[in-house]
Amino acid sequence: MSAIIKMVCLILGGGQGSRLYPLTSSRSKPAVPIGGKYRLIDIPISNCINSGVRRMFVLTQFNSASLNRHIKNTYQFDSFSPGFVDILAAEQTPGSDKWFQGTADAVRQSMHHLSSHEYDYVLILSGDQLYQMDFKQMAEFHISQKADLTIATIPVVAKEASEFGIMKVDKKGYISSFIEKPAAPLLPDWTSPVQNTLKKKGREYLASMGIYIFKKEALEKLFEDHPDATDFGKAIIPAAIQSGYSVASYQFDDYWTDIGNIRSFYEANLELCGDIPRYNLFDNHKRVFTRSRALAPSKFFGTRLNKSIVAEGCIIHAKLIDYSLIGIRSRIGAKTVVKNSIVMGNDFYQTLEEIVHKKGEIHVGIGKNCHIEQAIIDKDCRIGDNVVIKGGDHLQNIETEMYCIVDGIIVVKKKAIIPSGSKIGA
Repeated sequence: MSAIIKMVCLILGGGQGSRLYPLTSSRSKPAVPIGGKYRLIDIPISNCINSGVRRMFVLTQFNSASLNRHIKNTYQFDSFSPGFVDILAAEQTPGSDKWFQGTADAVRQSMHHLSSHEYDYVLILSGDQLYQMDFKQMAEFHISQKADLTIATIPVVAKEASEFGIMKVDKKGYISSFIEKPAAPLLPDWTSPVQNTLKKKGREYLASMGIYIFKKEALEKLFEDHPDATDFGKAIIPAAIQSGYSVASYQFDDYWTDIGNIRSFYEANLELCGDIPRYNLFDNHKRVFTRSRALAPSKFFGTRLNKSIVAEGCIIHAKLIDYSLIGIRSRIGAKTVVKNSIVMGNDFYQTLEEIVHKKGEIHVGIGKNCHIEQAIIDKDCRIGDNVVIKGGDHLQNIETEMYCIVDGIIVVKKKAIIPSGSKIGA
């Protein structure tokens, strides 16, 4: 980041993450594993580092222990760098005895922690999105527009528009009005000027990406004038527009997805396995940083791999892994087939002594002669031999002690034990 642009970043750690349950039963949304070796929080932090933004605060509240541990063990800048990634947990203060009540309330309650830092702009990000963006370019646009607030927007079609906050943007790039999740009959009044190529595709509705740059004084004044506002989309942004603040739209036309539910999480992960995925993990400059682990390379025994990603530290005897994502330290037995699935891997290895001397027990990993399809296997699961776990759109949503079925996807819970011979779904 240019020395002229003094900016700090606040990354919102999210609420209870109920729509990502059961993946969020024991961890916050930003701590959910993604891409075989990363966590969701690595995405906004990596975007910041790649953009030259080195001062970051992560605002946490629910199930934050694993997230705190990951950040502490991962992001340690050297003593010659002014950079940091600090955790700001919800806390009781003389000004408030409540937990964070929403996105704006979380930032408001955390502002006093910024008092010892010199900054002119505040970058606010979500901790549960997948994208690659240069925040330096966005900051330069914000300054060139002389904006009090700049909102990153993405063009969407009418079918998607009702799921987002939609902006009405003029030809100069300023936002004149905002509506949260408009109903379909209202959409014709909410188109904005976009490139002809986008207009032909019907992508003429500009949706908020939940990425904001505020001028410091503007943010402080908005909080002062609206002390009861708890959410940016529902309260602060409409108030800024109505009060005459200069609010600009930074149009982003690249890959971006909000990991809001199990289906979007499943699809975003498996898309990484495609020939040319829209989110590129293999980039020289837009790198994704995460915790460094001293793990051995993965090894395979007669396994056929097709369009799959396998993280390090795995020992795989499987017959076939097809269009699947296999996480760190995964162990998969002989003659097993894994298709269209996410296996998150394990946090530890069982010793050879444990495996040899506890033959009657189900070991960590996936056993022999199993069939896993359209499923998410959370970390540290123990799946016996001859197990069939096969999701499908025909299946009804249910929850049991060991697994859930959500939108046809079978999600095996963290540390679940699935006995040999079990059949789930199919």
